[in-house]
Amino acid sequence: MQYSNTTEFTNPSTFILLGIPGLETAHVWISIPFCTIYAIAVLGNFTILFIVKRDPSLHEPMYYFLCMLAVTDLLLSTSTIPKMLNIFWFSSREIDFSACLIQMYFIHCFSGMASGILVAMAFDRYMAICHPLRHSTILTNSVVVKIGLAVVLRGGMLVMPNPVLARQWPYCRTNIIPHSYCEHIAVVKLACADIRISSYYGLFVAFLMTGLDVFFITVSYIQILRAIFSLPTKDARLKTFGTCSSHLCVFLTFCIPSYFSILTHRFVWPQCAPVFPQSHGQHVPPGARHAEPHHLWGDDQADPGQAAPAFY
Repeated sequence: MQYSNTTEFTNPSTFILLGIPGLETAHVWISIPFCTIYAIAVLGNFTILFIVKRDPSLHEPMYYFLCMLAVTDLLLSTSTIPKMLNIFWFSSREIDFSACLIQMYFIHCFSGMASGILVAMAFDRYMAICHPLRHSTILTNSVVVKIGLAVVLRGGMLVMPNPVLARQWPYCRTNIIPHSYCEHIAVVKLACADIRISSYYGLFVAFLMTGLDVFFITVSYIQILRAIFSLPTKDARLKTFGTCSSHLCVFLTFCIPSYFSILTHRFVWPQCAPVFPQSHGQHVPPGARHAEPHHLWGDDQADPGQAAPAFY
């Protein structure tokens, strides 16, 4: 099957996901850890939901937030891994243009929700350790519901402009995405228009959600650690720290990959961008070359497929 890279389309019906460029022969082996992780995620998160539902003693704010995180994790992993496995196992690389934008929205929306839930969990631990007498009166069930709705609305509304803007751009370079899923910048940088508004808004959302969330969680844990170290005995300090250590581990395992993904997609030199010859009767429309955002490609570069620093 030949994948078209024509530069004469403005509304591609499909995109082509390459998976992991350069490692196509190892895709079957690469799929094993992804399949295992997905199975563990599904089984583990459903187990959490089942246990919390069945045990009345766990009907507390911390476990409600944990259930929200479990649901978000299920949705986030389901929005990406099944398609990745299709690529790795069956070389099913095509994805409909609209489906690609929907996947892009879900990935960033659910990631933002997960980040917001971690903030809520940090606030819960802060109240439980620093203000234990006020914890139950402040974090009531109605407050937990309101926090959950706020997290959903924040993630859904802030991310919505990303696919809306991406749909507006004309695409005339290629329909090949050198990734395993439809990441925002990986999609919009295929457009032959000035995409600075998408780039800047994407960065704004990333740092507004993830950046502020990390700040609030850090401040919460500074206060928590101050309260822990003020306790008189070592046993009391260890016992108190144990109540929030699991959340701290989840926070670190979430934020480190998130920031790594943001930075690599936006600031890493693309080494695997495909370069296609224009010797088959195809040519770049006169306006398309001039429509390329000048801030993305250097003056000495004749083809946007060449390796160039993508600053988004």
